[in-house]
Amino acid sequence: MLLTSTTTTPPPNNHHHPTAPTTLHHYHNHHTHLLSLLKQCTSMTQLKQIHAHTLRTTPFHHPTNLLLLHSRLLHYASVSDIRYAFRLFSAIQSPNTFIWNTLIRACAHSHTHKDLAFSLFNHMLRVDQVTPDNHTFPFVLKACAYLFDDFGGKQAHAQLLKLGFSSDVYVNNSLIHFYASCGELGSAQKVFDEMPERSVVSWNVMIDGLVRSGEFDSALRLFRRMQGEFEPDGYTLQSVVSGCAGLGALSSGMWIHAYVLRGCDHKVSNDVLLNNALVEMYCKCGMLDLAKQVFNGMIKRDINSWNSMILGLASHGYSKLALEHLDKMSKVGGLTPNSITFVGILSACNHGGMVKLGREYFNKMVNDYSIEPRLEHYGCLVDLLARAGFVYEAMDLVSSMPMKPDIVIWRSLLDACCKQNVGLELSEEVAKKILDSNEVTSSGVYVLLSRVYASAARWNDVGLIRQLMSNKGVKKEPGCSSLEINGVSHEFFAGDTSHPETEDIYRVLKLINDRLDAVGYKPDISQAPLVVDEDENQKKDALRLHSERLAIAYGLLHLEHGVPIRVFKNLRVCNDCHEVTKLISMLFNVEIIVRDRTRFHHFRDGSCSCNDYW
Repeated sequence: MLLTSTTTTPPPNNHHHPTAPTTLHHYHNHHTHLLSLLKQCTSMTQLKQIHAHTLRTTPFHHPTNLLLLHSRLLHYASVSDIRYAFRLFSAIQSPNTFIWNTLIRACAHSHTHKDLAFSLFNHMLRVDQVTPDNHTFPFVLKACAYLFDDFGGKQAHAQLLKLGFSSDVYVNNSLIHFYASCGELGSAQKVFDEMPERSVVSWNVMIDGLVRSGEFDSALRLFRRMQGEFEPDGYTLQSVVSGCAGLGALSSGMWIHAYVLRGCDHKVSNDVLLNNALVEMYCKCGMLDLAKQVFNGMIKRDINSWNSMILGLASHGYSKLALEHLDKMSKVGGLTPNSITFVGILSACNHGGMVKLGREYFNKMVNDYSIEPRLEHYGCLVDLLARAGFVYEAMDLVSSMPMKPDIVIWRSLLDACCKQNVGLELSEEVAKKILDSNEVTSSGVYVLLSRVYASAARWNDVGLIRQLMSNKGVKKEPGCSSLEINGVSHEFFAGDTSHPETEDIYRVLKLINDRLDAVGYKPDISQAPLVVDEDENQKKDALRLHSERLAIAYGLLHLEHGVPIRVFKNLRVCNDCHEVTKLISMLFNVEIIVRDRTRFHHFRDGSCSCNDYW
């Protein structure tokens, strides 16, 4: 298809162009031909040729037909060149709702013009006074959701109520997505609950909104409600599996996996996104073997499949295997690594203490793959260098970064200073950088600095840190550990006595402490610096009541011999608890898997998979 004319100037209205159709029958054929050409259009060059031909040959005494042609032109233009679409739109006299919707939709789907979707909607409504329909609102709400435009979305909500679209399923689904995206889960739930009719998409959007906002328990409850009304599809299952990953709810995740294998057709069970979610869920729940099984059984894998496996292997400390998967991804999968892949690779180097390889992969990412390093990449490399003892090189790297270091990077440096015993002066310098940044939202920085002082037995300075925290209203973040037994999650805080089985838990804890004392265990009281300054016994007692120890005691109380104890902790494991957990695994002949804030630790026979490097 190639038209000879490329002009876009229409003929004067008072002249009939000689090439235009002269009868109604001829015009109908001509109109059909132009629509056919539009359907075959594959490039903007062709589209502009058709546009020019339309202007030269379409009679202006057929405005309805011209409007239809223009609407089709606008539709195709909006997909490829939104600026050209705007020029086309401005030439259309009295655009109808469909034409407005076409341009609003184009803006909503655009990476650079989303902010114009609501402006167009407002202009359409208030200036041109064109009435929106049930297709208008989903486009507007989608753009508002992406931009977190709370005001615009609520204005659209008010208008759709006024125009009588409150019962439209399609519109309500978009409203739920908008409110959930803006973090207003109460409003999203209200829209969902008041819907007179729901589709499977309604349930999916609500469940996905809960998962994305971290309301995993609510998402799982809603999923169970959904099963009474609809057959979950791949999208539903993917969202719920992601929720299980966030909760560490292994039993629920395994139940959903079994449901997929037993009750879903091959299209769902082989869905790439669902299987990616399963791989990630098993990795995050400490079941790396099952993650590998799902990954190896996938008929098709995309870049996210490989990334999930690489990140999972890295977080479990299987650094060399993670690097091998990078090679397999290229050779077997035929895929090129992306930015997220290198987060996984650098994380693997970090957890394995592979400094030389970490430097090499960082350079390869930049030079061989032209990937611009993000803060996450710098964070991995800084942490790797600092924890391996190259603290000053890490500091130089932070100084050369093209972006401002965040508090995570500074905390990595401070933690390394604490572990490497590089000296108080540097530790204080790093701590000052953090405190001056005004980004401190938790007690972690204060705790780390207090440990530096505690290691040097400078208890007066530890007291000053505690006083500074009190003055600023900062409270120590309580350690929290959870484990799941028979599908029920049990949560423990440091020093917790609220569990109904507290008496039995503390009985097991005493047994643990007795055995630890028998093998000569000596608590590292520098890990409890914020307890009363000079009372060593109180410091020892505080360590014995750390949350993961209570969770491990509960696991020993209830789990059968041979079943691993899986503990999920909100903070990084302290040195003392790490040493104690190694000893417990040996003394009680039990495997203990702990996921802390940064990685997994697999404790077996008195040793840890991290090789005491974390």
